[in-house]
Amino acid sequence: MTTRMRRPATQLARLAVRPSTVSRPTLNAPWRRFASGKSKPNTSSHWFRNSLGFAVAGTTAYLGYTYMNGDWEAWIERQKEMKKEVIDVNDLRADFIQEKRSLKSPGVYTWGSNKYKVVAPGSKDSDIKTPRRFKYFNDQVLRDFKIDEKSGAAITEDGDLVQWGKGYSETEYKPTKTLTGKNLTSLALSESRIIALSSDGSLYSLPISKEDQSTGPKSRESSWVPFWGSKSNLSYRVLKPSLKLGEKVTSIQGGLEHVVLLTSSGRVFTAAASTEHYPSLGQLGIPGLSFTTRPSGPVDTCHEVTGLKGNKITQIAAGDYHSLALSKDGKLFAWGDNSFGQLGVEFLPEEPFNDSPAVLSMKGLYRLNTYSPKVTSIAAGGANTFFTVDSQRILGPEEDKTKVRDLGNITADTWACGRGVWGTLGAGKWIHLQDSPIKVKALSGLGEYDEKTKQMLPIRLRTMSVGTTHVAALLDNKTNLSAKNKDTLDQSSDWGYEAFWWGGNENFQLGTGRRANLAKPTYIKAPSETPKNPGPEARLQIMPRHKGKVGKRNVNMEQRVECGRHVSAIYSAI
Repeated sequence: MTTRMRRPATQLARLAVRPSTVSRPTLNAPWRRFASGKSKPNTSSHWFRNSLGFAVAGTTAYLGYTYMNGDWEAWIERQKEMKKEVIDVNDLRADFIQEKRSLKSPGVYTWGSNKYKVVAPGSKDSDIKTPRRFKYFNDQVLRDFKIDEKSGAAITEDGDLVQWGKGYSETEYKPTKTLTGKNLTSLALSESRIIALSSDGSLYSLPISKEDQSTGPKSRESSWVPFWGSKSNLSYRVLKPSLKLGEKVTSIQGGLEHVVLLTSSGRVFTAAASTEHYPSLGQLGIPGLSFTTRPSGPVDTCHEVTGLKGNKITQIAAGDYHSLALSKDGKLFAWGDNSFGQLGVEFLPEEPFNDSPAVLSMKGLYRLNTYSPKVTSIAAGGANTFFTVDSQRILGPEEDKTKVRDLGNITADTWACGRGVWGTLGAGKWIHLQDSPIKVKALSGLGEYDEKTKQMLPIRLRTMSVGTTHVAALLDNKTNLSAKNKDTLDQSSDWGYEAFWWGGNENFQLGTGRRANLAKPTYIKAPSETPKNPGPEARLQIMPRHKGKVGKRNVNMEQRVECGRHVSAIYSAI
């Protein structure tokens, strides 16, 4: 077990509404005999019966009086208040609500803008204020899930693509299977197209619109039977980067007009991913490339980002109009639009974008003579960039080793840059343009004590999802450092990862139930299965990988968080 070194004040107490513990009095034996006619009551029973009658009549008269005088609702509220009690911080029963719910019935929770019937297709509400169960995906585990204000897309456990929302169809906007039989594993959404990656590395680009899928040109599909090919039932294109023998695409990330591809050998490709617009803000990472200067061939031809040659790339990310790449040795490369400083370099009006990858310097963030920083993860969305850094204390040129107490210690920090007018930077400030990285203090310098090894361990970010104006982050905290993925949660003390939300909340996408923006990472409440009787209040935590039931099957699954344009989701993933 570990001892948490930092706990916010919001954890000190919680209010929970519990059902009344008052039960109905039961009849004793003499009363039962009298009711059956086998015995007569004694004289004292008349006094008790009359007293009970007077009490009932008095109570009825009082309730009638309060109702007639408009005090009925106030009386009801007083009864509710009498049932409230404070739950001690050491009582973790409330924290296990989300865990048990995940074990019992995996699925999807969505909230935020519902103008285009993406968050809740069957609801008339224009906004969903708090996490709500998406009924179509009840008892389903998914391979991937992406959500946007106008459309949503998911890959089922069997590898089929499901689409919904008015961006898909104005009239048939409920979830529908579209691209099937391709064994898809992950996807990216642009403003008008879906890029889907299959298990064998094939890349499919298809329009989001159902009408475009049915009326556009259709490819001829091969069959395992020789000379038995036929046309596909919907329009799509196959993207073909120039890969080496044995190399395949392993990861994809998408912006509004482009997609970034990472291969198994650490190379990066980019391609146009919009039906109407060609990337024009340098997000493809090819110097001088535009619609007029592009080479002959399809508009969505894949281009290798040669500016990254010599670096083995391990992770990629994409905002609306910019791209990121992280190398194995911890260098962060950025290119594309810099209108809000999202590349982490000075914004110059005469040079609003950079069409060639550039390394983000750590010089202004750490004292390089006493600390050795290394970027460990990246995330992007909208006009924002986030990255985490492991900073190790090293011996300075004039320092005495015996006097440096924290030598070798690692501090995990989170940094942000870009647009912060909605509080999206998470640094507690409302900034229009932030072109030098700023530390997200609430997610930096965290640690926990491992009683087994008798040392402090840094708490890093596990994952981060960045929407257009809001962000969600999961801490890689462990309540039990010896917990394993094969454990079932009902036999473990590992109840979930800490989840934080912040940024724009114009469509209730933060899940707080209020519209106010948040400039600092904040907890939100766990979703309730029964809104009319929510039960004990608990903060939302995300379930780690565990074994759970899907129908009659045991499935190894985890929960993941997804932030889109003014919408959010949590889903159970295979």
